[in-house]
Amino acid sequence: MSETRQDLADALKHRAREEGFSLAGVARTEPSAHSAFYRSWIDAGRHGEMAYLARPDAVRRRADLAETMSEACSCLVVAHEYAVPDPPGVPDDPSRAVVARYARGDDYHDVVLPKLERLLGWLSERVDGGVRGRAYVDTGPILERELGRRAGLGWFGRNTMLIHPGRGSYFFLGVLLLDIDLPADAPFTEDRCGSCRACLDACPTGALLGRDTTGAPVMEARRCISYLTIELRGSIPAELRPAIGNRVFGCDICQEVCPWNEQFARPTEEPAYTPREALQGPSLVALAERLLAVDEEGFRTLFRASPVRRTKRAGLLRNVCVALGNWGAGEAVPTLTRALDDESPLVRAHAAWGLGRVGDQLSKDALAERLSAETNSDVRGEVLAALAEAAVS
Repeated sequence: MSETRQDLADALKHRAREEGFSLAGVARTEPSAHSAFYRSWIDAGRHGEMAYLARPDAVRRRADLAETMSEACSCLVVAHEYAVPDPPGVPDDPSRAVVARYARGDDYHDVVLPKLERLLGWLSERVDGGVRGRAYVDTGPILERELGRRAGLGWFGRNTMLIHPGRGSYFFLGVLLLDIDLPADAPFTEDRCGSCRACLDACPTGALLGRDTTGAPVMEARRCISYLTIELRGSIPAELRPAIGNRVFGCDICQEVCPWNEQFARPTEEPAYTPREALQGPSLVALAERLLAVDEEGFRTLFRASPVRRTKRAGLLRNVCVALGNWGAGEAVPTLTRALDDESPLVRAHAAWGLGRVGDQLSKDALAERLSAETNSDVRGEVLAALAEAAVS
């Protein structure tokens, strides 16, 4: 008996689980039901400096997968879990850096994409005439979470994450667009957040705005710690810096407090996501000193094959200076003083802020010396503001 399309879909999902994907489902490639919300979110400027989200071609492609692959008629959506436990004392110890769980090991793009490509190869060999497809892991203008919901992998939580009732939300989504028509799985239609608002209440910057009139969760990306520490290339707004705490790359707070993660999330079984020692709750001082000792090329070498490379050296050092200022201990002053002489104005500006937060005499002396030598107007402004804060501390 020849294999039916349902048999083929079932076999593909089984094969996906053999590849290490904990969830797998099939969805149709019909136009997005959320394109109007997405456009309004962009029009409101909530995407901040992430201009790639607002490009007209990208908006069109997110609205309709046919703009990306005209012959695609179904897609496989998979979930790859990445949860790792926090080391003892983290994130509660303000002297230690917190890196988002997804970024503590190897870059997920390098892990998930090859798995999807192997699935495509396996499927193509199984079908007469082969199968054409395209694999995406956060690498193209696709609304992955909508496809995940359509494929039955979960619902949109108030924290904007896709949540599965038996797995939580600590997973990457991968999408394999296919030119073969496979039977779609039943979409996930329930909202199981109920009246819970733990994520909204826990977000220290107020980035989560609840649901709109259509039920869609709304995020103000410009206030999100992940945006501020990764996507934002310039200065972090001064009023938001204290709320960042010791999170130097990304943020998991809205997932950490989610009851579905508290009950159902489990540690990843993917060896590539094993945390690197340098990213597993390191000392803020030690991390800053490592960054101050290297240039951009050295930074890329230090964080080879790590998502942390996305911030570039100045961005990560900027974040660490903010965290050092939030710690506010005298032990941070020598390192912040060295950062105050860094070649990057971005780093100098945030080092000045950090010293202003500490506010001891050594900090004031370092700031006064920097002011006499500083020519960058933005940095001078930060130094003057830091001196004013230190004067009243």
